[in-house]
Amino acid sequence: MGVRGLQSFVTSACPGTCAVVNLKEMAENHCSQYPGSDPVIVVDAMCCLRHWYTPESWVCGGQWREYLSNLDSFIKAFMAAGIKLVFYFDGVVEQKKRDEWVKRRLKNNKEIFRIFQVIKATKQQPRRSMFFIPSGLATFTRFALKTLGQETICSLQEADYEVASYGQQNNCMGVLGEDTDYLIYDTSPYFSINNLCLDKLETIMYSRQNLCSNLGLQVTELPLLACLLGTDTVPEWAMAEFRNQCVASYGAKSQSSGKKTSIIPAVAHYISTLPRSYESLIALAENVPLGLDKSILYKGIESYLLPGQMSPWLPSDFSDHSSASVKQDTSLCIDQEIFQIAKEQHVRAESYMMYNVLSGGEVECSNTLEDEYDTELPSQAHVYCPVRQHIYSILLESAKDVKGIRPVVKEWFVYPGNPLQQPDLVQPKQLPGGTPGLRSLWLNKGPEAEKQCHHTFLACFQLEDVAEDLQALEASTEAACSLLIYLTLQVDSLSLEDLHAFVAQALCLEGKPAAQLADLQLAQVDSRAVQLGSLFVRGLCVLLMANSACGFPFRMDSLMPWQVFDGKLFQRKYQQAHRGCSFHELLEGNKSWLTKFQNLMSLICKACTAKGRNIQNRPQLTSSVTERREGAEGSHFPNRGRTHTYPYSHHHQNREGQWRGPPTTGYSSESQHSGLRYRSRHQPSRGQRFQLAPRWPR
Repeated sequence: MGVRGLQSFVTSACPGTCAVVNLKEMAENHCSQYPGSDPVIVVDAMCCLRHWYTPESWVCGGQWREYLSNLDSFIKAFMAAGIKLVFYFDGVVEQKKRDEWVKRRLKNNKEIFRIFQVIKATKQQPRRSMFFIPSGLATFTRFALKTLGQETICSLQEADYEVASYGQQNNCMGVLGEDTDYLIYDTSPYFSINNLCLDKLETIMYSRQNLCSNLGLQVTELPLLACLLGTDTVPEWAMAEFRNQCVASYGAKSQSSGKKTSIIPAVAHYISTLPRSYESLIALAENVPLGLDKSILYKGIESYLLPGQMSPWLPSDFSDHSSASVKQDTSLCIDQEIFQIAKEQHVRAESYMMYNVLSGGEVECSNTLEDEYDTELPSQAHVYCPVRQHIYSILLESAKDVKGIRPVVKEWFVYPGNPLQQPDLVQPKQLPGGTPGLRSLWLNKGPEAEKQCHHTFLACFQLEDVAEDLQALEASTEAACSLLIYLTLQVDSLSLEDLHAFVAQALCLEGKPAAQLADLQLAQVDSRAVQLGSLFVRGLCVLLMANSACGFPFRMDSLMPWQVFDGKLFQRKYQQAHRGCSFHELLEGNKSWLTKFQNLMSLICKACTAKGRNIQNRPQLTSSVTERREGAEGSHFPNRGRTHTYPYSHHHQNREGQWRGPPTTGYSSESQHSGLRYRSRHQPSRGQRFQLAPRWPR
């Protein structure tokens, strides 16, 4: 990310480039200088995820209510200073950046491997220096910000280009992120998120004018400097020999003590001696190694030019092509009205993956916290592939050829054993009973259309035969139960105790504020539960994808993790369930939760039994078993438990014989404010939750 070596240079060897600023004071100055213009900071959200995620626990699947509370505090601090924030997210991975994307993902795999080594050796979360963002954090952050009423935008091309363009075209007060590309773009001032003190609203501002003054360059020469140093477009190794030559010729003049700090002044000095012309660039391109495109420097400079900007290094007849690099011309969607809807929803961050499939038939999913040596639990990429195949079938129904075959979708999904040398080619798979078209799902209105949207959603998970039982539940409850049924059917090693943990933590999440969840302490961390937590959260991402494809049968905020999941709470319930604790302890002594627990488990087990899936127990989690499991490679609890069909026919009692109440003959109609809930007669009817575009409550 950014220009190689530039960050360390400006912070250690370039006086005056970094200055501490107070954003509130800058906002007041902006209002004085531009009366009637609100101070706006455009935020590169992908650069900010690590800064925003401050909960102590990060391996267990995510502390989502804590995280949502942190985002709310972040926004309010800027609002109090009268500053509006506009958030940008990466919406696509451009082909020119694919190699760099793959390189980073493979590096992340090594970090994840070390994380699981530490967890299995110590039964504790690794130190913060090994921090890795929870799975799905980028996806759910964009929806969290919309829920909090913020303007949130998904890019149609590289996000840093769109961030810089927005800053330039809207006279923004600044760009907030952590990417030295923002020093190269000729755009608004660049503020550091890593150095932000939220209480004081103070941070470091990097000055491109002072950088140029120190290097003896003009702002229009910074893109060439960046390309010669190495960027995502121009690999660092491509111009390595040229940089060495610059250092050698500049060496006698440089007062720097180290080679690293002398490279940038040396290259800058060389640039300052060149005539500022296209011919000079052509001559420089002769230093590009054989086998590499000679126009790579041209393309690199072009990538930094914002709309309306020119460069002395490009030909005089150069026209801006960057803003036209959106993949409309390669759209797989024949229906332009549908494609336009998908594009607009994508830009407004209202849908998930629809535009990527329809525009170019190529999608990606970054790293997930998965233990490559636990072969008992399959990767999330494989677990949810059947659902994605059904979703692709819906999206590409109109793109079938004369033989009725839909185009394949290229998937760049990170999972253990995938070298990412090429994408997986995934064939869409028709839904049972036929696949409806996008026009009927997205444009039709009325009760029948709403029913079709919901039926199609469940059909993606092959759960349409339990639609009636699921519809009795409140929206977030239905979504979580659908996911757990699907997981149980797909993952043979998912046990009865695992289901107890998932359902119990969702029920016990009810009414727990972020502060209470933050105070929850874990004696130890179980590596299998870490992977299960990530698997569930990735499943929520798949729910978002299916919901988007099926015309939004659910409000998107009903599918968010802070409604149904907390990582630490799941770890606690997982360990309690596998120790064989009573339901009284598992459900924290709450009789109302017990009734709901029994009903939900009955529904899940009934659905699984109908499809021939008998859910197994696992041996109880004791210290000796834990030690054997942690020492084994590729398998947890090698001695599988007996098959168990789970007698939850509304009269089940727990293992200690407590709460021997009368039979529960139906679902409770009690309405709750959070956690897993049942639909009350006072709640909106299902039809009221169907809509083309989701609403975002403030």
